[in-house]
Amino acid sequence: MAKLAGVSPITVSRVFNRPEKVATGTLEHVRRVIERTGYVPNLVAGGLASRRTRFVAAIVPAISNQIFSESIQSLTDRLWESGYQVLLGTSGYPMSREESLLAAILSRRPDGLFLTGISHSLKSRRRLAVANIPIVEVWDLTPSPIDMLVGFSHEKVGQAVAEFLVGRGHRRFGVITADDARAEVRRMGFLSVLGEKRLDDVQTVPVPAPSNFRLGREGLARLLELGSLPRAVFCSSDTLAHGVLIEAQARGLSVPGDLAIVGFADLDFAAHTSPPLSTVRIDRPAIGRRAAESLLGRIEGRPVERIVDIGFHVMERGTT
Repeated sequence: MAKLAGVSPITVSRVFNRPEKVATGTLEHVRRVIERTGYVPNLVAGGLASRRTRFVAAIVPAISNQIFSESIQSLTDRLWESGYQVLLGTSGYPMSREESLLAAILSRRPDGLFLTGISHSLKSRRRLAVANIPIVEVWDLTPSPIDMLVGFSHEKVGQAVAEFLVGRGHRRFGVITADDARAEVRRMGFLSVLGEKRLDDVQTVPVPAPSNFRLGREGLARLLELGSLPRAVFCSSDTLAHGVLIEAQARGLSVPGDLAIVGFADLDFAAHTSPPLSTVRIDRPAIGRRAAESLLGRIEGRPVERIVDIGFHVMERGTT
């Protein structure tokens, strides 16, 4: 390839691995030759020589869950700028496939690893402890991450939603939540505040993960079958909350007059339902960007912030 392009082998290597180090004219010329010839570099051989594979692996529970898509997109975009590709794997709910995924991924020698959550099996933790690569966990918070962490406190999210609803005069509550570890932490945070205020008669309806619109409608129907109508419902996702909203309206309930609803994540539709959904906003693109910066910093030997708490914000809209 170097001979065809009339440049040195190191220049071709930089075009693939460090394009920012190549002059614009040379970069465009080499890329045209690559496109014309269909050349694909042997990254395995290059990785063995340089100890760099130029890819980062990312594991999320499900690609169908919009909550994770923006974080993965911003992670991919930032890594691309520095010449890295992302290999994506899905672990399921619960993280049932994480062990086998990690074995397959680590055998391919990624330069870094992006993990969703902080809950891992003992076997996975042992593998990660000896992997000797930068690892960033996201979407959670702990004082003792495996390596680095970018996330927020799910317990504090639940507590903040409870304080928010109690502050608006609500005294009867329901929870519709997906069967997911982080959603359960939010629920427990929510219940802890209500318990302190002696408002602990709270009905919970669990639904399978990943959640969807239909499960939200069915969840409210089941909640109503359990007895008295709650005045406020906290949902573990905006998709569930949207389903609850439509089911409430189908049953002739006024929102928020008869029933207040709060979701989680502030997905793109949340501000555009009728009425708009109150929810908890998480800066999902920021999670991906900060995770990428953490990985790149560790790969390049720069000092990085070990734990980044991006926080959250309760968004009050029409459903409350």
